[in-house]
Amino acid sequence: MSDEIRRISGRALPFPGDDIDTDRITPARFLTALTFTGMEKALFCDERENTPDHPIDNPDYKGANILFVGKNFGSGSSREHAPQAIKRFGIEVIVGVSFAEIFAGNSLAIGMPLMTAPPEEIHRLITHTQKNPKTKYTADLESLTLSWGEESVAVEMLEERRQSFLKGNWNVVAILRTNLPLVREVAEKLPYVNNFQS
Repeated sequence: MSDEIRRISGRALPFPGDDIDTDRITPARFLTALTFTGMEKALFCDERENTPDHPIDNPDYKGANILFVGKNFGSGSSREHAPQAIKRFGIEVIVGVSFAEIFAGNSLAIGMPLMTAPPEEIHRLITHTQKNPKTKYTADLESLTLSWGEESVAVEMLEERRQSFLKGNWNVVAILRTNLPLVREVAEKLPYVNNFQS
């Protein structure tokens, strides 16, 4: 089984803008990598090269483990490299207006929850963090809130995915490995796996 994920606390990295696609997150030339080791170096690398004050490199946000984003984050290709780079950079949860569906599925597979909130709330969170980078937030999957100090914002998640994190069964590969005898038993009964004849 996977680790249960109930709440994540820490500082945030604000990343304003809508429709940030996977080619911006991890450029296509990194798709030839055989493993995801070191993929965090690819994170927005082209933009960072040409933007001295890029949020990823802003020392105010160093060590942040929560990412605030806009609408349709992770759109474009289905590459797994994008969420891998984000998580390996140190981000544990992303809160935004909306996410591309394939990006959301790839994030679930590596244990990185995605939460959504209305545009005005995301704008408030991004603005607050830009002005107060030391703010500590708590993303709570049980109460579906993002809180800081005396304030909180209601967030949403797909219930099936939320339950996967809460119950610790988000890692399909780990589940298969812990049930390997049953997997083999089922596989032996499938004609296209065992003794296939045309």
